[in-house]
Amino acid sequence: MADRVLLTIGTKKGLFVAEASRTRGRFALRGPFGPGVAVYATLTDTRGTPRIFASSCSAFFGMKVLRSANLGRSFQESASAPAFPKDDGRALANIWSLESGDHRRDLWCGVEPASLFHSDDDGESWELVPGISHHEHARKWQPGNGGLCLHTIVRDGSHLHLGISTGGHYRSEDGGRTFAAANTGVGAGFVPDPYPEFGQCVHKIARHPGAPGRFYMQNHGGWPDRPGIGVLRSDDDGRTWQSIAKGLPSDFGFPIVVHPHDPDTVYVAPLDPATRTCPDAAPAVWRSENGGGSWKRLSRGLPRKDAYFTILRDAMAIDDLKSPALYAGTTTGQLWMGQEGGEDWSCLFESLPPINNVKVAVV
Repeated sequence: MADRVLLTIGTKKGLFVAEASRTRGRFALRGPFGPGVAVYATLTDTRGTPRIFASSCSAFFGMKVLRSANLGRSFQESASAPAFPKDDGRALANIWSLESGDHRRDLWCGVEPASLFHSDDDGESWELVPGISHHEHARKWQPGNGGLCLHTIVRDGSHLHLGISTGGHYRSEDGGRTFAAANTGVGAGFVPDPYPEFGQCVHKIARHPGAPGRFYMQNHGGWPDRPGIGVLRSDDDGRTWQSIAKGLPSDFGFPIVVHPHDPDTVYVAPLDPATRTCPDAAPAVWRSENGGGSWKRLSRGLPRKDAYFTILRDAMAIDDLKSPALYAGTTTGQLWMGQEGGEDWSCLFESLPPINNVKVAVV
């Protein structure tokens, strides 16, 4: 039986790893690895002996992929990182997502400028995936506030779903050979057309394997003249989307997380759209237990006032224990844990560098 809870924490100043028993009584912290370099993507691959992968992206020393085979006690660099061909005209600026593939050495990687790479040898070598990287829309996408990033890769058998800021949602039914924009019902507040074919600023996409065809999306909301476009659900494999934002204090936010045992339970972290910080400076995570039909505010243990942090798109995660806990990292360097599905919050670490990424695995 897996008996350890393992957190990977990507920060502005390197990668940290935290480990605890299943009781989550005390987390021991290791790191930083790749010190001083921002980490936006981590992956704990639990197929066989657990392995950790992490991006390490420096404007001065280039892009690297770090790997650990000993639960994050030490890391080595892979032989290469994703890179565009010399005649492509694009240069790698960041690695935003790492996901496991079909077999043990199979990996997917989303980068900035928005493109997809694939490796079949544990990240030793990478190939550009032309179906999306050379898509007819690719040179028309525009960068969002965080850059032109392919930040979300969601796999469902031969189907791949991608989130691009600002490109929108793209889906493949043939294992990634071809992709089509699938943004019906996904709004945009920053262009004249409220529902364009592509070009939306999707922030995050999530799914539950027990509910085929069900997807949740945190989109760029917060537009008074186009309300409700920020939190969405699809029940037809991402072909069409409908709003589930009613009842939230704001439909602007970055992460969206699905409960590991219940596809109807979903979590978001609403933000004030003007400041991109906690509404009324009082942080809370909001939970729906009916697929977005209604929402409940979860804040017990979190600061009650004067808290002006942000939870970024990959900085909230949930473990898969019987009574799961949520984990949320902030741009002011706190890592929070919400036990009992987010009912009771406590601060695990108070003074880390600004947190970009939090992932959890039970190993």
